Amino acid sequence: MSKLVIVESPAKAKTIKKYLGGDYEVIASMGHVRDLPKARLCVDVKNDFKPKYAIIKGKEKLVSELKEAAEEADTVYLATDPDREGEAISWHLAYILGLDEDYHNRVTFNEITKTGITEGMAHPRSIDQNLVNAQQARRILDRLVGYSLSPFLAKKIRRGLSAGRVQSVALRIIVDREEEIRKFKPEEYWSIDARLTAEGSRSIFGASFYGDKNGEIKITNKEQSDKILTDLESAAFMVESVKKGKKNKQPAPPFITSTLQQEASRKLGFQAKRTMKAAQELYEGVDIEGMGAVGLITYMRTDSLRISEDAVQEAVQFIGERWGKQYLPSKPRHYKARANAQDGHEAIRPTSVALTPKDVESSLTKDQYKLYKLIWERFVACQMANCVLNTTQAVITAGDYIFKASGYNVAFDGYTVLYEEGRDVEEEKGKDLPKLEAGMSLKVRDLKGTQHFTQPPARFTEASLIKTLEENGIGRPSTYAATITTITSREYVTREGKSFKPTELGEVITKLMKERFPDIVNIKFTAAVEKELDEVQSGQEDWVHTLHDFYDDFEKTLKKAKTEMDGVKIQLEEDKTDLVCPNCGKPMVVKFGRYGKFIACSGYPECKTVQKIVNDTGAKCPKCGGKIIEKKSKRGRVFYGCDNYPKCDFVSWDAPSDKTCPVCGKVLLKKKDKAQTLYCVTPGCTYTFNKDDAGEKDGE
Repeated sequence: MSKLVIVESPAKAKTIKKYLGGDYEVIASMGHVRDLPKARLCVDVKNDFKPKYAIIKGKEKLVSELKEAAEEADTVYLATDPDREGEAISWHLAYILGLDEDYHNRVTFNEITKTGITEGMAHPRSIDQNLVNAQQARRILDRLVGYSLSPFLAKKIRRGLSAGRVQSVALRIIVDREEEIRKFKPEEYWSIDARLTAEGSRSIFGASFYGDKNGEIKITNKEQSDKILTDLESAAFMVESVKKGKKNKQPAPPFITSTLQQEASRKLGFQAKRTMKAAQELYEGVDIEGMGAVGLITYMRTDSLRISEDAVQEAVQFIGERWGKQYLPSKPRHYKARANAQDGHEAIRPTSVALTPKDVESSLTKDQYKLYKLIWERFVACQMANCVLNTTQAVITAGDYIFKASGYNVAFDGYTVLYEEGRDVEEEKGKDLPKLEAGMSLKVRDLKGTQHFTQPPARFTEASLIKTLEENGIGRPSTYAATITTITSREYVTREGKSFKPTELGEVITKLMKERFPDIVNIKFTAAVEKELDEVQSGQEDWVHTLHDFYDDFEKTLKKAKTEMDGVKIQLEEDKTDLVCPNCGKPMVVKFGRYGKFIACSGYPECKTVQKIVNDTGAKCPKCGGKIIEKKSKRGRVFYGCDNYPKCDFVSWDAPSDKTCPVCGKVLLKKKDKAQTLYCVTPGCTYTFNKDDAGEKDGE
C-alpha cells in the first residue's frame, strides 16, 4: 500500500522522508500551485466575490507530476505548513488532485522531528474550511484594494505605483512620524551634575540635581543654571538618606514571529525577510553532521507563547545540569499570550535544547547559526531564574538644594548569564555607589551645568515599526517582511542607517490616500478588518459578508475620487532635474519605466531624448582617471566602477572616500569595517590607514 505526502519545499520533504521511511513517498508542491492570475482582477465582484483561480504560470509540469503521483498512491496526505496559507495550499491541492475535502488526509507538524511527525501523522483531519476562507478573504481583499488603487495612483502621480491594504498604513505610520519630527520645536533645559567622593573613599560617583525641599526644579536657561551653581559654590554636600533594596529582572518570554523579527533586527542587523528565510530553513530541516536532516526549531509563524510541557522539562533539566539548581525558578515558567493571539502553535523554540548552537554550528550557514543561537538562548533563558540586583538610592543635600544618586550591582546574574533582550534605545549601564551613610559629608570633585534640548521622536527602525504594527493590530507577523520589502523596493521610504525615512513620493502618496481614502490608511479601521478576518478563521463571521462590509463602501469612495480628480495630475519635485535636453532645449525630467528610473525630455512625445541616470561619486578612477560611478548588480547590490567601462575594468564593492593617498595621490577606498579602514588600490601602492592605528597621523 503506497502513501504519498505532499509538502511545500524539497528541504522539508527530505527531512520528513527520513522519519517516515520507505512506505511513504514525500514530494514538494514548491509553495502555491493555484492562485489568482496576475494582470487581471480575477474576482467576480457582482457574484459575491467569486475568485477565478488558475494554475500558476510555469507550474503546469509540476502539477502534472503531482497528479500522476496522487493517482498511483493509495492514500494522499496534505502536509503543508500549519497556518492559513498552508491550509489554503492544501485546499488548492485537494481541488487539483480531485481529493475529497472532507476526507481526513490533512496533517500538520509543529516541528519537523520524529516526535512532531509521528504526532501529526497519528491525527489526520479534514481541511479546515474556516482557515481557507480566512486566507481567501485576505487574498481577495488585498487584490481588490491593490488592483483598484494602484491604477488610480499611477494615473494621478506616476507609472508603476502600487497601494495595498497593509502597506499603505505602514507607509502612513512612517510619514506621520516624519511630520512629527518636522513640527517638533526643541525646548531648552539644563542639568547640573556633581562628581563626589565620600569620607574615607577615593571612589568618585555621580549625583544629579533634583530641586529643593519644596520639590523638583526644572532648569530652563543658562541664567537659572548659573545662579544655582553660584549658590552651590559654598554649599556643604551631605548624605541625607540612603535607601537600599533589591530588584528582580525577569527573562523575556520565548519568541513569537514579531518579537523574533524585532530582536533579529536589533541584535543581528537582519531585515525581516532575511530572518524569515533563515527561520524557514531551520524549521524545514538542515543536514546535521552525524544526524542527517533535522528540523531545528518549531514552526516560526506563531503569535502564541505556549510551550509544551516536554520542552519545558527538557530546558529545566539542561539548566540544572549546566548551571546548577540555583539558576532555576521555584517553578517552571508559563507565559500568557496577548488577548487577540491565535494560539494555533507553540512559541518559537529549539526542537531539542540538547542540540546547542555550538553542536550544530559547523553544519549551518552563518545566518542559520546566528538565528538558531538567538532562538536557543532566548528559549533556555525564559526558563531560568531572575537576575537579582542590589539597588542603592541616596538623597544628598547641598545647602537648600537636593541632589540624587542611584546605583546597583548584580547580586545574582540568573538568566543574564546566557541572554539579555535587546532594546530599541540602549539603556545606560548603571554603576554601584560607594558605601554611603546618612550624615556623611561629601567632597565635591566637579560641578557643572550642561545645556540640553528636547529631542524629536526617533524615526522608525524595522524593529520599532514591526512592534508598532503588531501593537495596533495591523497585518499579521507573517506579512511584515513582505510589507517592508514593498515600501522600500518601491522607493516610498529609504533606509538611513537602521531608520526609515519617507521619500517625497511616499509622502505624496500618503497625502493623497489620507484625503481620498481615509479608511484605507486609518489604523483603527485596518485593525478592525484584521479582527473580522480572525473571526472568519474562528467561524464566527462569513467571509463573503466580510468582503461586502469592506468593498461596498470602498467602491463608492473610489468612484467619487476618480470623478473629483478627473484630469488632475500631481507633479513631484523629485521628478525635476536641472538638466536641459541637448536636442530641443526643454527641461529633462526623471521618468520611471519597467527597468527603473531614467531621464527623459519633458517635450515627449515630440522629443524622445533619453539618458541613463548616473550617480557620480565625485572620485576619480585610480586606473585611468575617469569618473567612479555607483552601479547596481543584477541582485540590486550597490558597487562602484569606472564610467569608461569596458575600456577600464576598475570595480569595487567598497565606496570611494573623500581622501587621497599621501603616497601616490589617488583616491582611497573605505572598507565596511568598524575601524573605517582606508586603503589604496592603485597598482603598486599598498598604503592603508586605520583610525584606530596610533602610528598614523591624524588627517592622513
